[in-house]
Amino acid sequence: MTLQYDNVSYTYSGGTAGVFDVSLEIGRGELLAIIGASGSGKSTLLKLLAGFVKPDRGRILIDGHDVGHLAPEARRLGVVFQNYALFPHMRLWENVAYPLKVRGISRDERRSRAVEMLGRVGMHSRADDLPAALSGGQQQRVALARALVFEPQGLLLDEPLSALDAGLRMEMRDEILRVQRQSGIATLLVTHDQEEALSIADKVVMMRDGRLVQIGTPRDLYETPADASVAAFVGQSNLWPGEVSGDGMVSTDIGTLSCDTAGWAPGAKVTVLVRPERVEPITGGVDTAKPGEFAGTMAADRYLGPVRRLDLAVAGGFIRLETHLREPLTGASIPPGAIRLLPPT
Repeated sequence: MTLQYDNVSYTYSGGTAGVFDVSLEIGRGELLAIIGASGSGKSTLLKLLAGFVKPDRGRILIDGHDVGHLAPEARRLGVVFQNYALFPHMRLWENVAYPLKVRGISRDERRSRAVEMLGRVGMHSRADDLPAALSGGQQQRVALARALVFEPQGLLLDEPLSALDAGLRMEMRDEILRVQRQSGIATLLVTHDQEEALSIADKVVMMRDGRLVQIGTPRDLYETPADASVAAFVGQSNLWPGEVSGDGMVSTDIGTLSCDTAGWAPGAKVTVLVRPERVEPITGGVDTAKPGEFAGTMAADRYLGPVRRLDLAVAGGFIRLETHLREPLTGASIPPGAIRLLPPT
């Protein structure tokens, strides 16, 4: 089964917010994540696919069939919400079996299928418990089982992990990916957590102001962002305005850098991107005569356990870098291969 948006637009009444001219396809077994700032349109895309709102233009297709006229319950899509939405008075197997109950499946078959699905998410032994007896992560496992028990045509995940603490989010990311791969189901994940998207998605879509800015693999968005807004949203970044000063050279506020300027003529205005982990720390002597080598002092030192994220104050600005070194730094070096030139902001 495939899920598809065909040139879809939708505008909320009384305003200009919505989504515009969106075309996307999610293949069988593929997990596509949508990221973007609040108001970018990512949740609206999920609502359009689920049938909670109907497009002003374009088509919503499931396995090639236009489902724009179908009510949400007729689209056979499993949905997992961020607040779990479990019935507090029902036992876990009854919660999971609820989609089967509304479809007229017998009680014995409902329980059998629900308990089997609970087993797939590691909750088999808790089938007769009430939701109040579970942790947040366990409740989200039950919600995932309920979304899959009726063998839906697609799976929609609406910020499913935002209510969990950091440790549980990592655990549940792996769990969602395992169950999704096991089911081989086309899946749409809406999330504000770009680490979550990068870690489990086959493809990632970046939204801004209701439009697609970039779609690609997680590596595409991180290593070859379309513009500075994508680079700033996906991961940590150094972004400096610059100007190509010659073949293989770019001038910035912090100094001149050597890099690949292919495709950019001398005098071209650019945005210079350097990821913090690509900056090389210096703990000894600094040769400031070399392009890309800077003496500096630490303006901020954030201890993150495995790494430190530092802001190094240099002439003309700051360089952010990440390092496992514990000793004080005297400077930093930015190798040519660490630099990517983007369109000017």
